[in-house]
Amino acid sequence: MAYPSLDAVLPDPGDEPPRDAADLRARLVPGLRRFLEDSRAAAEARLLEKGDGLACARFLSDRMDDLVRLVYEAVVRHLYPADNPSMAERLAVVATGGYGRGTLAPGSDVDLLFLLPYKKTAWSESVVEAMLYVLWDLKLKVGHATRSVEECLREGAADMTIRTSLLEARFMFGDKALYDDLVSRYDKEIVASSAAEFVDAKLKERDARVAKAGASRYLVEPNVKDGKGGLRDLNTLFWISKYVYRVREPQELVKAGLFTPEEFKLFARCEEFLWRVRCHLHFATGRAEERLTFDLQRTIAERIGFVGRGGLSAVERFMKSYFRIAKDVGDLTAIVCAELEGRQAKKRPVLDRMFGRFRRRRGGALENEAFIIDNNRINLRSEDAFQDDPVNLIRLFWLADRHNLAIHPDATRLATRSLSLIGPTLRNSRDANRLFLDILTSRNAPEIVLRLMNEAGVLGRFIPDFGRIVAMMQFNMYHHYTVDEHLIRSIGVLTEIESGAGSADHPLATQITGTIHNRRALYVAVFLHDIAKGRPEDHSTAGAAIARKLGPRFGLSDSETDTVAWLVEHHLLASNTAQSRDLSDPATIKTFADTVQTMERLKLLHLLTIADIKAVGPGVWNGWKGQLLRNLYHETEVMLGGGAADIARSDRVRLAQEELRAALPEWTPEEFDAYASRHAPAYWLKTDHTRRVKQAHFAQGADREGRTVTTSYETDQFRGVTEFTILSPDHPRLLAIITGACAAAGGNIVDAQIFTTTDGMALDTIVLSRAFDRDEDELRRAERVATAIERALKGEVRIADLVDGKRPAKERARTFQLAPDVSIDNSLSSRQTVIEVSGLDRPGLLYDLTTALGKLNLNIASAHIVTFGEKAVDVFYVTDLTGTKVTHAGRQASIRRALLEVFKAEETETAQRRTA
Repeated sequence: MAYPSLDAVLPDPGDEPPRDAADLRARLVPGLRRFLEDSRAAAEARLLEKGDGLACARFLSDRMDDLVRLVYEAVVRHLYPADNPSMAERLAVVATGGYGRGTLAPGSDVDLLFLLPYKKTAWSESVVEAMLYVLWDLKLKVGHATRSVEECLREGAADMTIRTSLLEARFMFGDKALYDDLVSRYDKEIVASSAAEFVDAKLKERDARVAKAGASRYLVEPNVKDGKGGLRDLNTLFWISKYVYRVREPQELVKAGLFTPEEFKLFARCEEFLWRVRCHLHFATGRAEERLTFDLQRTIAERIGFVGRGGLSAVERFMKSYFRIAKDVGDLTAIVCAELEGRQAKKRPVLDRMFGRFRRRRGGALENEAFIIDNNRINLRSEDAFQDDPVNLIRLFWLADRHNLAIHPDATRLATRSLSLIGPTLRNSRDANRLFLDILTSRNAPEIVLRLMNEAGVLGRFIPDFGRIVAMMQFNMYHHYTVDEHLIRSIGVLTEIESGAGSADHPLATQITGTIHNRRALYVAVFLHDIAKGRPEDHSTAGAAIARKLGPRFGLSDSETDTVAWLVEHHLLASNTAQSRDLSDPATIKTFADTVQTMERLKLLHLLTIADIKAVGPGVWNGWKGQLLRNLYHETEVMLGGGAADIARSDRVRLAQEELRAALPEWTPEEFDAYASRHAPAYWLKTDHTRRVKQAHFAQGADREGRTVTTSYETDQFRGVTEFTILSPDHPRLLAIITGACAAAGGNIVDAQIFTTTDGMALDTIVLSRAFDRDEDELRRAERVATAIERALKGEVRIADLVDGKRPAKERARTFQLAPDVSIDNSLSSRQTVIEVSGLDRPGLLYDLTTALGKLNLNIASAHIVTFGEKAVDVFYVTDLTGTKVTHAGRQASIRRALLEVFKAEETETAQRRTA
């Protein structure tokens, strides 16, 4: 697209030139808007056809240059001509910031510097103002400054943001001598004497930016511009290099000795890919969207041209490419930091932030003469160290862990360039595998060292099965990190528990960690538990097969290998059982105990489960999950010891009643007998003693005050829940009303226990996850929820209307496709039928499901609610109205149809809204 003339954009004024700035804008803006729209359409077409993101950004920048020049020409020709400009009427228009680099995303800011020789004059002020109004009328986001050369230098010296902006300055048009003067003086008066200060400031700025955007480059909804491994990191590298090495163009970094030609090709590849993603993001959304959210990832993957292959969907392949690029940006960051430190342009403490914190110990000899301690970090004695002995590629990281020393970036860089040395011989080396197992099971900092191995590329080459899941994302809202990062974080959680640092959150885990006999097997199992993700077969089964292959290679015994394989195969068992089964039902515990079989396995599985859940991402672990896992552990411990099975059901009921009688000394025998007779045996078997005491006082108080509908609540910060007790006349839709009231009041139910008394009352316990950290805030919310429940039970509000009011008003983005499923099982409980429903979560889902069950005349004895991001798994223990299991095949088919209809109804409504 050639540079258009002003006459092509501005209609011929004829005998009526523009009267003023407003008239000029009215004539100029329509043509410029068409030019802008045509330019963007051409840029998008080129991007879709050729797939070059950097070319797209440069094309948009060139067209913006044309537009700004057109605006300037129109202003000086028709409004403020300067035929014989004086010194005061000189002006240079300069692009700064990202625009100064000659790249522009479709929604980016346009940063302009209006450069003057001295202070502002009436002419320069009028020209700048008239130009800006035109640009603003075009709805452009313009960052602008009007300064003299002297002001630029003074403010650049004082403000690091302005200094960086000037570093990117690019002459557009106007008085070139002014621009040259600025560049020359900027280099001599600012850059020449402040390299160390600038580098330190930029790296600190990067740390703060990354912390805000998300400290891991493996977050599954990354920020393309500001996230770790994103475009801003590449910009920072070039700013620093430009400042320190005094280069003007990126390709000059090879001549300066900062990058090898291959490393510069990597820099260019990263830059192009990130620009491609960013431009597609802006075009697809019509705004300056920088975050690759789940709902956009599928769209961008399709626009770029990714297709599904090898067990991975198109979006998963796209995101794997993205995270590999982010890792490459991290490698380039390490290279630049190493070179800067060699030039002493970088302060040492910054290196600690960049490469993780190790506990350091000065001095001490290293076990292998191929390595030296260089400035308190491990480095190589010669560049042939890996070639001479490839085991040194593993030994480098082993020494770092053993001596609590950081690794010199030069050594990491050479390791990355020596990955071709890692082949079958090294993978099967007894020494190499022994060193790796030492790293994995270290009591120092295995998470940090494994991450360094991974980022150097060594881990994925040494263990090819791990290499398959490097940078692999899982397209769901549950997992916050890529699979490799999740596994490494899992090791970190386990190390933290073993050190005792997590004793407040994990009292049982901390207590049992020192009693296990298979510590090596546990660490290997945690490291491998998701290693088969992304394969067509079940990842637990496939992972167990990988564990059986790798165990002997790592040097584990046959017994240890069997333990690892069992743990990997069953790594979800404890989590699923604890969160979605009735732990007070002996059949649940027996089924679980029959699979676990030994106390050692129970301990190992408990520890692995905590490490797995906590490493999923922030906010996934909570006290309620911890309590459920502890309850499962204790109940199974008793059964594995033969305890629960030895006590007859009738004796357990009698013992529970005697325990409660002893806790209520103020009650008369007649009062206690009357109260005890109201409860069926299930109540005494399923509730714990503390809850029985509270509920006895609660029921007695309601009777004395003559209240048939009442609630009480208390919050538990350690478990992360707020618990409601509800007393009400029983009827089939009772739980539906309660769940609807909770949904309308913003409560998220995680568990429900329902008991019906012999006199027709329901005594229910509803557990909600906490919404607030402070108890006083949480209790205020609990009061609102309790009021909503009572009003709904008394019929003062129509619960369906309240729930509908909480449903999304507009169509929800169908980002995730998840087929609903209903399973009905009579083997999981001795007295109830277990119905498990899974599907796409939404506001009001639990209310819809419990309403459907109520209409089917089913009694719900307990409900257990789990969400995995966008997926809900709701489990109901039910009986028919006669109190028996649902065994008839036709009846089960009716239940399945009715529950699946709940999801189909939502899809129908969505389709209707879309049509409307």
